[in-house]
Amino acid sequence: MTSDEKIAALRALMSSHAIDAWIVPSADPHQSEYVAERWQARAWMTGFSGSAGTLVVTNDRAGLWTDSRYHLRAEQDLAGTSIELFKDRLPGVPSYTEWLAGQLPSGATVGFDGNVFSVSDVAKLSQALADKKIALNFEHDLIGQIWADRPDRPAGPLFLHDIRFSGESRAGKLARIRDKMLQQDAQVLVLAALDDIAWTLNIRGSDVTCNPVAVSYAVITDSVARLFVDAGKVPADVSTALTADGVTLAPYEAIEDYLQELPAGATVLIDPDKTSYRLAQSIAPDCEVKQQTSLARAMKVVKNATELDGIRQAHVRDGIAMVKWLRWLETEVASGVHTEVTAAAKLEQIRSEAEHYQGLSFSIIAGYAANGAIGHYKPEAATAATLHPQSVLVVDSGSQYLDGTTDVTRTVSLGSPTAEQRRAFTRVLQSLIGLATAQFPQGTTGVQLDALARAPLWAEGWECRHGIGHGVGHFLNVHEGPPRFSPTGTAPIEPGMVMSIEPGVYFEGRFGIRIENMVIVAARDATEFGNFHGFETVTLCPIDLSLVDFSLLSRDELAWLNSYHQCVFDTLAPHLAPEEREWLRHKTRRAA
Repeated sequence: MTSDEKIAALRALMSSHAIDAWIVPSADPHQSEYVAERWQARAWMTGFSGSAGTLVVTNDRAGLWTDSRYHLRAEQDLAGTSIELFKDRLPGVPSYTEWLAGQLPSGATVGFDGNVFSVSDVAKLSQALADKKIALNFEHDLIGQIWADRPDRPAGPLFLHDIRFSGESRAGKLARIRDKMLQQDAQVLVLAALDDIAWTLNIRGSDVTCNPVAVSYAVITDSVARLFVDAGKVPADVSTALTADGVTLAPYEAIEDYLQELPAGATVLIDPDKTSYRLAQSIAPDCEVKQQTSLARAMKVVKNATELDGIRQAHVRDGIAMVKWLRWLETEVASGVHTEVTAAAKLEQIRSEAEHYQGLSFSIIAGYAANGAIGHYKPEAATAATLHPQSVLVVDSGSQYLDGTTDVTRTVSLGSPTAEQRRAFTRVLQSLIGLATAQFPQGTTGVQLDALARAPLWAEGWECRHGIGHGVGHFLNVHEGPPRFSPTGTAPIEPGMVMSIEPGVYFEGRFGIRIENMVIVAARDATEFGNFHGFETVTLCPIDLSLVDFSLLSRDELAWLNSYHQCVFDTLAPHLAPEEREWLRHKTRRAA
C-alpha cells in the first residue's frame, strides 16, 4: 500500500466510527522518544521515518507536523503523496491542534489511539478544541486494523545492571522511592517510562534500538513492587534477583486489570507526560490520582558518585575511539572511495572494540557538505554522499557502555575551509565555550542557560534551530528529561546531572556546523547570594583548529580552548600508539 492508499483505508474506518479527524503521533504506550517497530505507525503511514512528527488525517486533507531537525528530510519523504508538510514552530505555521480547531466544525469528533497519547497530550488537545465542543474518541486503534503485517511486540531478554556500575542496589532505590511516597501520603506509584523502570530495578533490555530498555510497566506500593513484562523476556537469573528484592512478576497485559482493582481511597501517583491516557483511565475510579513528574524520573537524573565516575571512564574510551577514527578519516578521505555511510560504519567498528561497549546510543549522523545542514540527517547507502578533500563533515555519534552513555559531535574540515565556514564554526565554538564556562545560581533553569549560549549566534543574526543541549542517561536513553537547554527547558539544572552542550548553525544547501561536548553539573562556590553551580566537561575529543578564526576569540576563550586540548592530550595519550599520540599532539597543539 502507498501512503495515500493507507490514508484512504484509514478514512473508511473513520467514517464507520463517525470520526472526523484521526491523529497518529510518534509514540508508544510508554511515551518513548524512540519506539520499537510495532509502534512506528506514523512512519508506516507516511514514509517519513524521522523520530519526531505527528500525522493528522481529516476527511479531505492530511498533514504532517515535524520540527526543524526534519524539515528537509520530510519534504523529500513526502514527495509524491497528498500529505502536506507543516513546519512546526515556524512563524505563521499553526500547531496541529490549532489547525484542527480551524478545520473542523463545531461538534465534530477527533479520534486517536489512547494507548499512545499521554495524559498531558490529551489535556492539551481537549483544551485546544473545547471552544468548538469537539469530542474526543480514544477507544480504537484504527491503524492496527489496516496494518496487516504489523510487527509483534519486541521480545528481547532482560539482563541485570550490576551494582558496580549502577552504584545503588534496587532495594536501596525502592526504599528511597517509598520514603518519598510516604512523604506525599501516596500508596501507589505507576511507572510507565521504560528508562524509569530500567533505572529503578537495575535491569536493562534491547527492545528499542540504541536504548537499553525493556517494554514493561512497574507499580510500586509500600510493600510490593510489580514488574509487568512478557514472561519469555525474563531469564532465570533476572527472575531470581528481582524476587529476592521483593519484585513480583506479572504479565504485560495485566497492568490495566491490576489498576482497576486498586483499593478504594488509594492515592496513586502518575507522570502525566509518560502515562498513556488509556492506562490512566483504567485506574479504579474511587482512587485519588495525583499527576507529577515520576519520582524515579526525578531521582535518576541526578547521578551518584559511581555513575559519574563511570561516565568519566566511558568518555576516555570514547575519546580514544574518536581519535583513532579522526586520524583514519584524515588519511582516507583523499581516496575518494568513502561515503558518509562507510565513514560512519568505520566509527562504529572502532567504538565496538572498547571495553564495556554495548552498542550505539543513537544512529550515527554523518552529513557531508550540504547534507550537514539537514537536521538529524541519516545517511543511506543508496544516496550517501562521497567524501572528498573539500567542505566540512558533521558527525554526531555516541555509544552505550555498561558504565555510561556518550554523545559527541565534531565538525571537521576535509579540505581548505572557507572564511564563511571558519566564521560559522568559531561562533558555534564560542557558544559552546560560553555555556561550558558559565557559573550560575542554584535554581537556574535550562531555558535561561539556553539563551546564554545562543548569544554569539544571535549577534550574527543566526539561530540554532534546536535546543542547545539535553540530559543524558547512565547506560540509558541518550535523551533524558526533564533537564534540557532549550526554550522549553523549565527544569532547574542541578549538581549531578549529566548534560550535552551542542550548539549549531545550518545553512541550507551549503553546509552545517555543530560542536557537542557532554558535561557534568557541579557545585561551585557558596557566596552571600547563595550557592552557585558550573560544569565539568567530560568529552575528550580534539576540536578542529583549522576551522577556528582566532581573530574572533577573546583571550579567555582561547585559554579555554588550549586548556581543553591539553586535557584531551594528557588523558588520552597514554592509551594511544606512538603514531596516534603524535597525531593527537599536533591536533591539540597550543594555539597562539
